[in-house]
Amino acid sequence: MAALVLFFARGATALWMELPPQGTKCVSEEIQAHAVVIGQYDVHFEEHTTEYPTISAKISTPYGKMLHESKNVTEDHFGFTTTEAGNYLGCFWVESNPHNIKVSVNIDWRTGIAAKDWESVAKQEKIEGVELELRKLEFAVDAIRENMEYLKSKEEDMRETSERTNARVAWLSIMSIAVCISTSVVQLWRLKTYFRKKKLI
Repeated sequence: MAALVLFFARGATALWMELPPQGTKCVSEEIQAHAVVIGQYDVHFEEHTTEYPTISAKISTPYGKMLHESKNVTEDHFGFTTTEAGNYLGCFWVESNPHNIKVSVNIDWRTGIAAKDWESVAKQEKIEGVELELRKLEFAVDAIRENMEYLKSKEEDMRETSERTNARVAWLSIMSIAVCISTSVVQLWRLKTYFRKKKLI
């Protein structure tokens, strides 16, 4: 399975990806918990044919739980709210391609502010123009703050892991030196005992 790992910027991401005749191509995005994700994908091909190629898709959480699965489609959409932070994986492969033509898939993946339906918000709250843009900016600032807090917590976790690793390496080094010294002392003692038995010293 070929994996194509992409770190998307927060917001809307459109991606064109050529699918191999055999095998799977995947995209992933690191997303925080409690984030709204929406997207759609559709098949594109160059040659004209009466039998359209179809693809299948799976989208899963960082721990492998299936969020979306579709088989033998030319287009589909998905939407979910994340329950845990991590890399969310979307995999695509050719399901049916009778004429073995070149198949590409266009993926429109939206998270955060780009996933919000601002037209519905504007109608529901009866706002427009500058007020709507200010509401978008407010939402964007909140998203940036949450992202910074998430990155800060990840940095703290990585620092703690690094410190624990350094401590273990230091103890391992001390133990290795102690073993080497002990081995040298034992070897010296045995050689000395051997030479004395042979009356060489």
